Amino acid sequence: MKVKLRLQPRARNGYLLAEALVYIGLVVMLMSLASVMLMRCIDGSVALRPNVGEISAALQAGEHWRADVRAGGSQARLETNSGQQTLLLTSSRGEVAYRFSSKAVFRRIGQGPWFRLLDNVSASTMEPDPRPNVTAWRWELELQPRVKGAVRPGRVRPLFTFLAVPKL
Repeated sequence: MKVKLRLQPRARNGYLLAEALVYIGLVVMLMSLASVMLMRCIDGSVALRPNVGEISAALQAGEHWRADVRAGGSQARLETNSGQQTLLLTSSRGEVAYRFSSKAVFRRIGQGPWFRLLDNVSASTMEPDPRPNVTAWRWELELQPRVKGAVRPGRVRPLFTFLAVPKL
């Protein structure tokens, strides 16, 4: 008696070496892209950290300025002496003055000393903003962008505009 053996095709139970290498290559490529993106995020966070203090100081200075303009009423005047702009606000509490010079904004109460309110200021202009029934005041402030660090300088220009309306 002759036994006839039937050869059945073998079922595919595993991965070929070529397939495994392709999958390993894809995982390595995805991991390298993820690590590049993570490093960009970390670099941006590190670059933002020193600016947070300056931005917070600028916002606080803007709130002081708004409060002084509101308290000053309509008796605000702007003086320009040798390139230095000074805003004088007269209120019941006395006179408050703001001045921009030598890359800083200064504030003085009464005849006291000038107090440095903000450092690293690139530009500052305070000007009247005439409206139909009242003259508002506008303060445009630009901080100097960082030039040190791994992040490209000048990517973010810290610009602020503060508006205040004096009480009538």
